[in-house]
Amino acid sequence: MIKNKSVPKKIHIKKGDKVRIIAGKHRNEEGVILEIFPKQYRAIVEGWNMVKKHTKPSNDNPGGISEMASPIHISNLMLIDPKSGKPTRIGRKIVDGKSTRYSKNSGEIIK
Repeated sequence: MIKNKSVPKKIHIKKGDKVRIIAGKHRNEEGVILEIFPKQYRAIVEGWNMVKKHTKPSNDNPGGISEMASPIHISNLMLIDPKSGKPTRIGRKIVDGKSTRYSKNSGEIIK
């Protein structure tokens, strides 16, 4: 019997993209993607979803409470259209033999 393997979803955003958070406590805020975790389907957005982490003192760091960014689920993020500046859905099409992303609102190709 074959077990049900999880198929990885296609991630519509990349590192460096400007996105808007569409759900959660930071709804309607914008930021830049700093890092993506494809296996967890999450991303870190610059300046949002900050959490406090308590660290024990060691030889390397003095310890205490530090703030760090926590990942947000990718389904809660929408890419900002470079032409209009509004959130947009993403499509994919083949241009010069390569798959490229384009904005569904304006039709403009996203780098």
